Amino acid sequence: METSIWILGIVIFLALAFDFINGFHDTANAIATSVSTRALKPRTAIIMAALMNFVGALMFTGVAKKIGGSITDPTLLENGLDIIIATLIAAIIWNLITWWLGIPSSSSHALIGALAGAVYVGAGSSHINWGGFVEIVEGLIFSPIIAFVIGYIIMTVLKWIFAKRSPHTVNKGFRSMQVVTAALQSFTHGTNDAQKAMGIITFALVTSGRQETMDVIPLWVKIAAATAMALGTSIGGWKIIKTMGTKIFKIEPINGFAADISAASVIFSATLLHLPVSSTHAITSAILGVGSAKRFSAVKWGVAGRIVVTWFITIPISAVLAGLIFKIIF
Repeated sequence: METSIWILGIVIFLALAFDFINGFHDTANAIATSVSTRALKPRTAIIMAALMNFVGALMFTGVAKKIGGSITDPTLLENGLDIIIATLIAAIIWNLITWWLGIPSSSSHALIGALAGAVYVGAGSSHINWGGFVEIVEGLIFSPIIAFVIGYIIMTVLKWIFAKRSPHTVNKGFRSMQVVTAALQSFTHGTNDAQKAMGIITFALVTSGRQETMDVIPLWVKIAAATAMALGTSIGGWKIIKTMGTKIFKIEPINGFAADISAASVIFSATLLHLPVSSTHAITSAILGVGSAKRFSAVKWGVAGRIVVTWFITIPISAVLAGLIFKIIF
């Protein structure tokens, strides 16, 4: 029993560490556009994002239940805690690598890929619910496409509405509105991303026999995950903020407003549908869609291509990494 509690403690620590890293890794998702247009000062933007992430994380649990029970059944895994440890170590390593390189990759992709890889190696392919895995991956794939389209449409409409207005006047108004959209983007990030750590911790509680099902997410798990996400967000991911805010195309306040609204709508819709999506992918795709509507040639497609490549390789690399870590440790 003591060994089991000790191992469970390691799992909870790693899950909260992943959530913390997710916070500073994904800070850029919520505030890059508002910082780059000077709608908010960096420190103010980060504090606001941390608070809104915390609030959003406490309000929903559907994604947590999905992430913890759709890929595999925790009640059927004899070595479930070992699998979770390998999963979290792999996801953390990939997050840190991409953060160091300043690449806005997906923490969600890393976690999903790592969990599938660890289950495959640690328990066998028969323990993977391929239907649930495919459903989650479909959500991760289609959400950025939808965000791109929505961003393009919203920016096109805004261009048409404000075509005859002074650019200075328009941007002054939208700079103020970006404060609201940045807060909304931070809130929706918390409603989806923080729940992934909640799901993993609850998964560990079930597989260790301390909870019967994934139907209830304990209050202490929600508070711990929300706090870890908020603390991570307060650190700030400056390298990724620079990539998101300046290297894709020169963002003006009206563009930032359109991108934030587009991404937030996609993320919150996914939360209501209990689907884990990548806030990184949503906001990056929204920025690409908005930039394309503004002027196709304005987008630095080389940088965009590098980001997209990272999207596609994250799941397989995380899966292989988790499998290798499981083999090495266990």
